[in-house]
Amino acid sequence: MASHDTRWTLPDLPSAVHWCATRNEQGIRCIVDVLGEYARKADQATDSVDAYMSAARTIDEHGLNASLTVKLSALGALFDQQQCRANVRAIAEETARRNIGFEIDMEVPNLIEYTIDVTRACARQGRTVTVALQAYMDRTRDDLVRICTEGGTARVVKGAYMGTIRDFGAIQQRFKALIDLLYAEKVFFAVGTHDPELLAWMMTRMEARKDMVEFGFLKGLADQTKTAMVNDGWRVSEYVPFGEHAAGYETRRRQYLRSLEVLHRAPVP
Repeated sequence: MASHDTRWTLPDLPSAVHWCATRNEQGIRCIVDVLGEYARKADQATDSVDAYMSAARTIDEHGLNASLTVKLSALGALFDQQQCRANVRAIAEETARRNIGFEIDMEVPNLIEYTIDVTRACARQGRTVTVALQAYMDRTRDDLVRICTEGGTARVVKGAYMGTIRDFGAIQQRFKALIDLLYAEKVFFAVGTHDPELLAWMMTRMEARKDMVEFGFLKGLADQTKTAMVNDGWRVSEYVPFGEHAAGYETRRRQYLRSLEVLHRAPVP
């Protein structure tokens, strides 16, 4: 059994259910992530499908206010993109049948176009789908328009892999520009950031339209901020990953904190 840094991840589905139930009582919606990525063989992708289906069934059975998010690299995107599409379609149908939100995580740059295509296909099939869009990519404005045109929902994030721009201030400005576009289009959207400057700017920007936005945070960060925002009438969600394959995810979280230290910055409390 792999070791876990339980600040960031949980070891199994029952612990994720318990955590989400507690968060729901606090007014916080959850986004459940079955840890696993970069499947290289069909049986690995099949295992991921089974795990996602089990999570969807369990979310429904426990009446949780939670959505399910998937990583396409866990579903076969690296070796059989047609089968990956079929896997996504099956999971999207299951979440729709159970009235559970369905989301797609964005990953490395060489999967972005494919991820956008898969998301748009889900939306065209009438599935409610949210996809993470990374502000540090030059292409993201166009991708956002494509997603919204098809009826999908955008979750705007800075990005946790490798983008086309790296300057912190420039990424902040890109992030704001994407929010301004969504605000002008009057469509519901979500964001994922722990940046105090961006959060303060957004809360001022969206004060009169709290119904238009959901603020997403990671498990292990911003606990005071989550509670304060719920109490102030904002929609708040928490990203809750669980499972044995935690190493890559936990590494990215530690890298994120180190990158902030280098910039003499800190996430919201």
